[in-house]
Amino acid sequence: MLRAGGCGYVLQRAMKEWGVACEVIAPSLIPVRPGDRCKTDRRDAIRLAQLYRAGELTPIRVPSDEEERVRSLVRCRETLTREILSSRHYVLKFLQTRGLRFPDGRNWSAAYWRWLRGLAFEGPDAATFSAYVELLEYKLVQRDTVGARIEEIALKDPYREQVGRLRCLRGVDTLTAITILAELGDARRFKSPRQLMAYLGLTVREHSSGSAVRRGGITKAGNARCRRVLVEAAWNYRFRARPSARLLERRCAQPPEVVAHAERAERRLHARFAKLSVRMAPAKAVVAVARELAGFVWAILSPDRRHLHPHDGR
Repeated sequence: MLRAGGCGYVLQRAMKEWGVACEVIAPSLIPVRPGDRCKTDRRDAIRLAQLYRAGELTPIRVPSDEEERVRSLVRCRETLTREILSSRHYVLKFLQTRGLRFPDGRNWSAAYWRWLRGLAFEGPDAATFSAYVELLEYKLVQRDTVGARIEEIALKDPYREQVGRLRCLRGVDTLTAITILAELGDARRFKSPRQLMAYLGLTVREHSSGSAVRRGGITKAGNARCRRVLVEAAWNYRFRARPSARLLERRCAQPPEVVAHAERAERRLHARFAKLSVRMAPAKAVVAVARELAGFVWAILSPDRRHLHPHDGR
């Protein structure tokens, strides 16, 4: 038994090769006594052994080497996206301190880049500006390179079929689909849509007692990356169900039951967003739509085709 940590799964895989049975335990799900303020390695080991014997610990699924490599590549692109945002801020703040502002349109458009490359500075400012812009351009090239590699992987087995089916959903293209697959791993471990929603942290927290029912926001206790891409995809359902030419192209050559399932998702989730946005902020309504979208994703990834029927996303 091992606690999941930041060192990866090297030790677990080594123990498996040695013929030693080993499970990796989720640290966030280990029961903790509120009044226990004494922590030592010995006490931890005894407590973990007792909890494991009692069946109170939750093992996590250990991804294969290939799954972990793909997941790392997808996360690398996400890291580069954050780094690009930081570099853009460096450039903008530098220009702001020099009293310069793009006058014709929005930042980072093609016209903005032409204006940016036409700027000239003298002395130390020239070196500073050049370093910021070159760093930003380097990060953009690296993100495009990683993105192209992800596209190649998505077109090959074992991801090709599932990526194609997920792309039938509105708002879900190759990057979103491969992110979901890389983070979830084997979707068959989720026995119901509710289990997947809980894993993604999209279920509503509750603190009720007696006749008093108190519910709050979502738990945010699960996989944050999957939750983020699903919320981003859910924003597309604020528009009416009118599939674009690109979406129709993605649905070509896909199983009819999957296409019909995606069309039902379009109609239902748009109606859901329209109904909820009347009584709550759109940012909250879209999270509820993302929760139901997770149910449609679960049905597509489920090996049982009988799940591809009209349902309420619960």
